[in-house]
Parts: sequence; C-alpha cells; structure tokens
Amino acid sequence: MSSVIWYLYEFGRKVWVKGFFNGKTSKEIMEKPDRFRDFPKVLKKNCIGCGACTSSCPSPNAIKLIRDMDDKDHHGITYPVINKGACIRCGFCAEICPSEPKTLECGENHFITEKFNIVPSKRKFIVDDFLCIVCGKCRDACNVNAIEEINNRFRVNEKKCVACGDCLKSCPVKGAMKGIFINNLEEQKTIIKLIVDRLESFIENKKEELDKLDNLSLVKIQYPLSELWDEIIAILPDEEVAYEVTENAINRLKIRVMTWNEDNCKLCKLCVDECPTGAITYNEEDNRVKHDKNKCLRCSYCYQTCPFGVVKYFVVKFLVENNEENNNDKDINEIVKNKVIGITIKTSPLSAYLSD
Repeated sequence: MSSVIWYLYEFGRKVWVKGFFNGKTSKEIMEKPDRFRDFPKVLKKNCIGCGACTSSCPSPNAIKLIRDMDDKDHHGITYPVINKGACIRCGFCAEICPSEPKTLECGENHFITEKFNIVPSKRKFIVDDFLCIVCGKCRDACNVNAIEEINNRFRVNEKKCVACGDCLKSCPVKGAMKGIFINNLEEQKTIIKLIVDRLESFIENKKEELDKLDNLSLVKIQYPLSELWDEIIAILPDEEVAYEVTENAINRLKIRVMTWNEDNCKLCKLCVDECPTGAITYNEEDNRVKHDKNKCLRCSYCYQTCPFGVVKYFVVKFLVENNEENNNDKDINEIVKNKVIGITIKTSPLSAYLSD
C-alpha cells in the first residue's frame, strides 16, 4: 500500500507533470555525430572520372562510374553511383577521392597516412626524360596536381597519382609518358632481350642492302610484330601488359649495327690493337683477322681505325606502326596482326667525318 502512495506522490509533483508535457529527446541522441558514416553523398559536378573510388571499394558492386549521354550543347559528365544494397558505409571512397572539392562525402575522414592513400594500380606512370619535350601538357591534364616540374623536368608524384592515364593521353610525344608495369619485372627483361636479339639478327641478314647505303641515304624496312607475339605471351601471359611492354620497348629502342666485310681486309691489324674487348683477333694459322660479334661493344673504334672499309657502322631506330589505315580492333591479338615494326637504318654520323 505504501508503494502505491509513493507513486501517486511522485506523479503528482509539479516537476514530473512539467517534464511529462514538455519532454524532449536529448540533442546528442537526435543529431548524428560528425564521425557517423552514412551512405556516401555524391556531388557529381566535382567528379574528374579518375576511378579512384571504384579501385578502393572493398565491397563488390557497391560503387560504379557512369557517364551521362552527350547532347548537342554539352558532353555528358562522368560520376559515381552508390548501390546501397552492397555499400558497407566504410567511407574509403570518400577518403581516397582526390577531387577538390570532393565528389564523395561520407562523414568525418579517418585521415589515412599518405603511403596508404595510393590508388591500387599495376601501372606506375613516369616521364621519360630522353623523349620529353617539357611542353607541360601532361601537367595541365592532371586533375590531381600529381605532375610537378623540378629543375625544368617533369616528375610524377606517386603519392598524388590516381593512375587515371590522362597524362598519357595528353602527351604529344609517343613514349615520353609511360605507364610502366611494376610487376613481372624479370619477364619484362626477358621480353626486351628477345626483341633486341631478334631484330638485330633480322637487320644483320640485310647486309647486302646495308652495304649499298652511302652517307646521305637511309633504308626503311618492316618486320611483322606477329612473328614475335607467340613467344612474348609465352613469357608473359597477361596480353595487356605484354603488348604495352613490347610497344614501349620497341619505340624506345635504338641500336648500333656493324657489318664486317672480310674480303676488303688487307691485314694491317690496326683494329686488333684498338679493340677494347678482344672481339677482333688475328689468327696466324689462317692469316685472317676475325670479328666475334658476341664480344663486340659496337664502340666504333675499329670503324674509325680501319682504312680499307672492312667495317660499316649503322644506327637503327624502331617504331610500332599500323599495317592498315583503319585499325579499330579492341582485341589485342587482332591489333598485333595489324601491327608492324617500322625499322629505319642509316649510316653512322661518324661516316661524314671519316669520309672527309
């Protein structure tokens, strides 16, 4: 009985009656804290289409990039779309988004350290100083300011790079910006050696054509890329990687080729003493001067020394070219069938001085 009286007493107090009719939920309970992570909010006008969000997402099919249709006045914009049925609200997409202001918002960031903020990619973009003309188009095309100019040379800041490839598309010099594959390095070395050995052998078999070249002329020949392709993919089965490694290696390749015409030799033996590697030797039994191409550095000492034209010295450059004008195939094997290696051979610049 006393407990009933106590409850009636409590409920009758003015404080309780006032609280009952004016009760409000605490503000801390009603409002989401800054750290709360809801489904990401997309501000599609800020998107640069780099794909960093899709690369970082740990949940399959939670985020994808789409592009609006073009119309006569505007190009359709690219932006991410969130699938709430798959999204786990981790916020990685918002954290890694490099656009300023951000395209994705999802609560307070975790402030991941820089070394963990690099977008997963099998490519590493680098500037080839040998080919770069320092035009700055790659820097202008980069939406995340990852390309920096240091001492009149451009460098890619890996901590900022999102591997979108816009720099590669904007570069006017083929091969000056490279998307290097950072895995399978030993396989890449093997492919490059295969290419060099095969092309060098092919050129050396053109000895008759080379011997006809004078100081002012050059010769252009072609070699089908398909003749190398089966061996290349046997070394590195990833066709995308194998093709780009092959194309980059060929376009950068520049080799020196020497021919040796023993019939012109007068046995003066001047070249024997000049050769730094012992590639040229005199055999007393045969009374012949021999050249071992496996030891040869192609340093041109013998070429500059020989007064009888035994040695000829050539500079060779290469370029992967289309064999057909319209080549829109997307299948790499079909692309390879329509590609040839353009080979340009000319006599060494030294020949102009030695002929005077």
